[in-house]
Amino acid sequence: MSEQRNWKRIRDRLALQLPVRVHCRETPDFAWTEVTRLMNVTPFGAGFTLKRPTEKGRLLHMTIPMPRQLRVFDHVEDQYRVWTIVRYLRTECNQQGTIFYVGVAFIGKHAPASYQREPWRRYEVASSSFQDVKPGEDMLNPTPLDDERTETRYNIPVDMRLELLDANGAAVEFEQTVTENISTHGASLFTTMKLGQGRFVRLTSDLHRVTVHAAIRSQSIDPNGVSRIHVEFIDKEWPL
Repeated sequence: MSEQRNWKRIRDRLALQLPVRVHCRETPDFAWTEVTRLMNVTPFGAGFTLKRPTEKGRLLHMTIPMPRQLRVFDHVEDQYRVWTIVRYLRTECNQQGTIFYVGVAFIGKHAPASYQREPWRRYEVASSSFQDVKPGEDMLNPTPLDDERTETRYNIPVDMRLELLDANGAAVEFEQTVTENISTHGASLFTTMKLGQGRFVRLTSDLHRVTVHAAIRSQSIDPNGVSRIHVEFIDKEWPL
């Protein structure tokens, strides 16, 4: 019985507001770092807020002055450097902008080899990972690159402002564009901007009074030279 109580206690979330450095690579050539504070933590994961978008399944690298009794490795180091996977995401808007509430699971000391080649890849946690507590690539299953659409895209032209976000979360490049098709979870948009797979963008429709953040899944150019990006909304559904 005491072992069960100890196991439950170590899994309970502790309200430790420790400073944390969060590093994210959106593409091989673009990355950002944000310093924030934890809201809660366990040996297996943590919750915190970000000013920049991320999405479920993405990998983040975190540096935390974690109490040693909560660590799985690096017990003698000053800082706990751990790779994590985003498991929960919720947004909240205020006068300062959009705040992203993030929940992550710790996956270990090293990232999967596939992350180095394709940092935009998303992963799923293997069902037995938290029981075994074995850091490493065997904890993760890569999400297929070509996700099958489970909903119909509608050929509706929606005027949108497309904004590319820099390492500080500010819009550094933007254009007014229109969708080729759209669904509640994604869209294809015409664009003249060169945008890499994995980058996060902000989309705003003044007509519908909606702002969403999206991840670029791919960019294509048709035989006529018209460029499109194909995006998936990450923080809310589009109100069709």
